[in-house]
Amino acid sequence: MTYVMTNLHGEFQKFQEMLTQIRFRDTDVLYVLGDLVDFGEESMELIADLSVRVNVYPIAGEHDFLAARMLTEVDKMLKEGSTPAPDVLAEMAAWMQNGGEKTIAAFRALDEEQREGVLDYLCDLSLFEEAEVRGKTYLMVHAGIADYTAGSDPDDYLPEDFFSETPDPDYPLVEGCTLIVGHAPTKSGRIERGEGTIYLHCGVEAGGALACLRLEDQREFYV
Repeated sequence: MTYVMTNLHGEFQKFQEMLTQIRFRDTDVLYVLGDLVDFGEESMELIADLSVRVNVYPIAGEHDFLAARMLTEVDKMLKEGSTPAPDVLAEMAAWMQNGGEKTIAAFRALDEEQREGVLDYLCDLSLFEEAEVRGKTYLMVHAGIADYTAGSDPDDYLPEDFFSETPDPDYPLVEGCTLIVGHAPTKSGRIERGEGTIYLHCGVEAGGALACLRLEDQREFYV
């Protein structure tokens, strides 16, 4: 079976509960559409778990993209005792106020080898994934693709283009594909569907549910 989740935000316990609920097996496939880190208490535990699962395909969200840069600076500080440039410190402070405080604290508690593994994982995240399930093609991104032109190749876009606001519910962004996105919490707190787009993020970082969609039969799961 093929499953999709998004915006785990360090909620490792909820992630484990979801895997139990869907009875996730080694023969299944899971796509996680970004924002693995920040807000939750267990971003490092989550990354450690995901990194050893060969059937889980993570995609970068803006929190992951920023954390990769900020934690690289933290790692330099811990190794060299250096101080980042003022503009980097300002960006780091803003990130910490937007969910990054718990991530940076957990990262600092790791040993050097563990920190290297986290950075490698975050820096290697894909920007999108594509899957065909029962004759339907799905393009999975964290948010939308900024200024997407019909027929263009997602490989031609910059990383920042994948972290834009989610597409309008009634606008089929990618012809011939169903787009699956996270990023912005749905108003209902449940999985929502527009023409050509499925919205998965239910606001787990703000006390909402962690949602999961099974593509074969479109069944929804919530923790």
